[in-house]
Amino acid sequence: MVHCHILLVCFPAQGHINPSLQFAKRLLQLGAKVTFSTSVSAIRRMSQVASTIPDLTLAPFSDGYDDGWTSAPDVQAFMLSIKTFGSEALTNLIMANENEGHPFTHMVYSTLVSWAGEVANQLQIPSTLLWNQPATVFYIYYLYFNKNEIFTGENNEIIELPGVPLVLSSSDLPSIMQPSSPAVYSFALTAFKEHFEILDRAGTKQKVLVNTYDALEFQALMGIKKYDVMGIGPLVPSAFLDGKDPSDTSFGGDLIQKTVDYIDWLNSKDKSSVIYLAFGSYFKFSEQQMEEIAKGLIRSQKPFLWVTRADNTLDYMKEVEKQGLIVQWCSQLEVLSNPSVGCFMTHCGWNSCIESLANGVPVVAFPQWTDQLTNAKLIQDFWKTGLRLAAADGGIVTAEEIARCLEIIMGGGDRGEDIRKQAQHWKILAKDAVKEATDMFP
Repeated sequence: MVHCHILLVCFPAQGHINPSLQFAKRLLQLGAKVTFSTSVSAIRRMSQVASTIPDLTLAPFSDGYDDGWTSAPDVQAFMLSIKTFGSEALTNLIMANENEGHPFTHMVYSTLVSWAGEVANQLQIPSTLLWNQPATVFYIYYLYFNKNEIFTGENNEIIELPGVPLVLSSSDLPSIMQPSSPAVYSFALTAFKEHFEILDRAGTKQKVLVNTYDALEFQALMGIKKYDVMGIGPLVPSAFLDGKDPSDTSFGGDLIQKTVDYIDWLNSKDKSSVIYLAFGSYFKFSEQQMEEIAKGLIRSQKPFLWVTRADNTLDYMKEVEKQGLIVQWCSQLEVLSNPSVGCFMTHCGWNSCIESLANGVPVVAFPQWTDQLTNAKLIQDFWKTGLRLAAADGGIVTAEEIARCLEIIMGGGDRGEDIRKQAQHWKILAKDAVKEATDMFP
């Protein structure tokens, strides 16, 4: 790895930045030179990265929205813009490094920047996809795009994945594959299809790196013979996993900074007594759903730490704040590793899933879209580390349902005890999975 110069290209969203930066640290530890490239707006907000990963070279590029991609008129316009601007910027960066005598020897690109892989193909640079959703979801997309498997999403049909001991209903598939998916999200299905097309155009059997581990998804990792699919996770800072590097306490790329000191508050609570709630950086609940969540928390009579957007709060929440703490941002790993936390209510983004597994924290699953639906199925029925909330007519999850699931997981019954034991089981296996990533690149 001494002579490797790796260009790591990442989509400018927190769920992509975190695992990409953690992977960059591993490459640096192996002796590679690493250049990390994402949008100008993201690099500007990542105030910790220079001090957290001092040996990492940053190469920001304009995506056409230097004030942040949420300022785009619509997500499809942004995806076209980042592809157009990003492809040109990466081409120029690669050519400049070549002309200066320190060329890139390999490119790694994250989910949703498939165009980076195409740039690598055109410039004849070996490349690798870093997939930041579960291997099971990668397998589902592979079957959908490559094997002419038809998932109609009709009548909640039963779907069996060849070689994988997991039976899905059509409602467990990624939402963008379902007929009810809003047209605005069609860009995502297109982007995932492009991933497979670009892997195929690269010619030889391509390596795909997945933020998972063998014990967690062995059958899905082994299910695709066309590519060399490898679990390299959990991509979690060492201090929260194997402890080999106690100084590795954060990803280093937080786009939002802490405004409230929540650690002292957590430390004041009894062991496994706190409910932690976080639903990602971008999703916004309806006012009705926010009120049901608040009422469910009140019914639980448990202290809670709730991370929510500033524009996703209600006057009603002033009442529920008497029971817990509401913040706009926190270090999720700091929270999940705190002994006071007994349950994690999450949207089931893959980073949240893998971090809860690595810390042995049971889950109340509240999925919203894309891979989150499949992730919630895995949590409840395959890994058995949590419960999925059931929506009532109209799609709203009621306070009664929220309180019911919280009581099972936080209470003293047999089912809750089984879930907590399973969470600890996967935590042990996550630590066992951490190993040196050798011979990853030529």
